[in-house]
Amino acid sequence: MTVLDDIIDGVREDLAERRRTLPLDAVRAAALAAPVPLDAFEALGAGQGGAMAVIAEVKRSSPSKGALADIADPAALAARYEKGGAAVISVLTEQRRFGGSLADLDAVRAAVALPVLRKDFTVDAYQIWEARAHGADVVLLIVAALTDEELGAFLTLTTDLGMHAIVETHTADEVRRAVAAGAAIVGVNVRNLKTLDIHRGVFAELAHLIPSGTVVIAESGVRDASDVADYAAGGAHAVLVGEALVRHSDPAATIDEFRRAGSDVRQSLDTPAHG
Repeated sequence: MTVLDDIIDGVREDLAERRRTLPLDAVRAAALAAPVPLDAFEALGAGQGGAMAVIAEVKRSSPSKGALADIADPAALAARYEKGGAAVISVLTEQRRFGGSLADLDAVRAAVALPVLRKDFTVDAYQIWEARAHGADVVLLIVAALTDEELGAFLTLTTDLGMHAIVETHTADEVRRAVAAGAAIVGVNVRNLKTLDIHRGVFAELAHLIPSGTVVIAESGVRDASDVADYAAGGAHAVLVGEALVRHSDPAATIDEFRRAGSDVRQSLDTPAHG
């Protein structure tokens, strides 16, 4: 069994418990009564104009690193992210491996005026309705965890609810599947979720396979501004950053630094050479 398989088994168990507590009809009603979603595609698409967007993550722990930060007040952290210029706030809601919760999502949604990503392992439409009911504007769809039929159905539901999905890939075949499904936002995770190994070069290898007009996100492996610059050089419009922010004493300044580093590279690539 891979790490991803183990995580998904736990997600399904926890999901079954939530279903018993709150039936799908009730979740649907709450989702349809929620405020209109914010446009994450527009927020992230700003990166296609030469700027680098940062998705800043509220993340307490991870399977690869264990505990990262206590984050007693996720709303306050999200507000600092917003102050630093984050384009989207990502909130881990998986509890067993990442220490997250839907309560964290609620707190962040109430604290910021930015699009909010519910970052979890989506394996059932219930979770998408649930995300919308809790105010999320974006969900994560991991290609490795879904069949083509599930991916297509989940993308359709996400669109019907006025939301967007970040469709996460790690291999060329997964990129192909994401593109075939019509993904407008594609993430390339340089961490292999089956083994937790990181290979940053995976991003540049895969980014060129993603069609123009798609928002391309580099996920995982950001340690400092030089990593952001490398991802920008490889074609990233945005980076998703968790550990480097939650462990930093001034996450707002770090986001600003990352945005500048990526934007400088992107703008240099867009500037014609003179000779």
